[in-house]
Amino acid sequence: MSDSPRKSTLFCTTRWSVVLNAQKGDEFEAAASLETLCRAYWPPLYAYARRHGCSEHDAEDFTQGFFARLLEKDHLQAVQREKGRFRQFMLMAFKRYLSHEWEHRGAAKRGGGATPQPLDTAMAERLYVADTREISSPDAAFDRRWALSLLEMVLGQLRDEFASTGRGAEFEVLKPFLTAESASLDYAGVAAELGSTEGRARVAVHRLRKRFRQLFREEIERTVADSADVDEELRHLVAALAQ
Repeated sequence: MSDSPRKSTLFCTTRWSVVLNAQKGDEFEAAASLETLCRAYWPPLYAYARRHGCSEHDAEDFTQGFFARLLEKDHLQAVQREKGRFRQFMLMAFKRYLSHEWEHRGAAKRGGGATPQPLDTAMAERLYVADTREISSPDAAFDRRWALSLLEMVLGQLRDEFASTGRGAEFEVLKPFLTAESASLDYAGVAAELGSTEGRARVAVHRLRKRFRQLFREEIERTVADSADVDEELRHLVAALAQ
């Protein structure tokens, strides 16, 4: 498989180990860990802030400020992996940060003067606006975007795996079949695009779906305290996607 930066920073360690190692590492390592967390998990926090009533500008400001302060002082000193799901930790930490910032709004520059993480908030706003589902609460908006972020990361890893073996074009042909209903799959069309047989097309789609499910489960396992919690977390995120 590819040794790309995405794989090395997002998929070789658990989310908890990224946080815990950041507490012990030097300044460079802490910055790298923060970048990993920021890249992976700021869209759900942005969605939460917007659903909570923040303007586009404030949601961007709060999200950047949260990550800038996440590794400062004693913010992470109490974090232990056995405390539960990483999803819940991130949301609770962000809620506390928002509450504090609203109380002290304007008293000091957010982030303590730290350099904010660069965020593509225009993209996040487009995603937020484009998601027209009726979501009942900010927590539900966070969970849905969290699940979508995991799916996007897994999709990126799959793309890297195919590209590393020279099958990038094949992945683009097969990708739409990850979400298609089995009864609607046009194996003859896939075979024609790949220059293959219908039987081989069926095998290729089956393997892709199987690998996607495996990677998604592994990604969820990286965000829970105990492997016994994976099935429950998986059910929760699938339900969030269905809202």
